[in-house]
Amino acid sequence: MTLVLDTAPFLLTFRLALVTTLILFLIAVPLAYWLAYSRYKVKFAVEALVSMPLVLPPTVLGFYLLLAFSPENYLGRFFDEVFGLRLVFTFPGLVLASVIYSLPFMVQPIRAGFAGIPKAWLDAAHTLGKNQWLTLTRVLLPNMKNALLTGAVLSFAHTVGEFGVVLMVGGNIPGETRVISVAIYNEVEAMNYREANAYSLILIGFSFTVLLITYLINHHKNQVLGYD
Repeated sequence: MTLVLDTAPFLLTFRLALVTTLILFLIAVPLAYWLAYSRYKVKFAVEALVSMPLVLPPTVLGFYLLLAFSPENYLGRFFDEVFGLRLVFTFPGLVLASVIYSLPFMVQPIRAGFAGIPKAWLDAAHTLGKNQWLTLTRVLLPNMKNALLTGAVLSFAHTVGEFGVVLMVGGNIPGETRVISVAIYNEVEAMNYREANAYSLILIGFSFTVLLITYLINHHKNQVLGYD
C-alpha cells in the first residue's frame, strides 16, 4: 500500500518556524546586548525570566498563554480590539506563543557571542568615536556570526519540534494550527503507526541535517580564525 502523507502540516510548521525565527532575531539581538553589557542587577531577574521556558513543562507555559491570549483577558482583548487578531486557535497566536517559548534558544547563544568579544575591541571602537549603534553593527555583529547562526538554527529547529505549547494555544485545526508534532500525535492516537513513523523519520532527518550543517559551518569558521 502506498503511503501518502499530508504536506500541509510540514508547510505550516516551516512557515511558523521561519516567522518565529525572524521575529526572535529582532528581539534577541538588543535583549542579548543589554544582558551582556548592562550593569544593572535587575538583568539577572530578566535573564531568569527569559530562560524559564527551558525548565517549565510546555503544557504549563501553554496553559497560561492560553489564558492570557483569551479574548476574556486583557492581552487577548487588546490584540483583538486594536489589531483585529484572535490569538487563541489561530496562526498569529501560534507565532506569539512560539516566540515566547523559543526565546532562550535565540538569546543565550547571542548573549554568549557578545560576552566573547574582547573588551579591547569595544574600547577601540569608543576611542575612534563610534557610537553604540555603529559599534554593534560594524564591530560586534560581524565578529559573532557563529553565535547568530547557532541562535537562528536552534530557534528554528526548536520551533519545528514544539508540541505542548502549540497544542494548548493553537489546538488542532487543519491548515491553520495543525503542525507536524500535532499531526504525529493524531496518527498515534488513531493507531496509524506507519504514518506517525514516516512523519517522525522526516523530522529526525531534518533536525540532524540542519544541526550537522550548522556544526560544520561553525567548525570551518573556527578553523579559519585559528580557534580549532
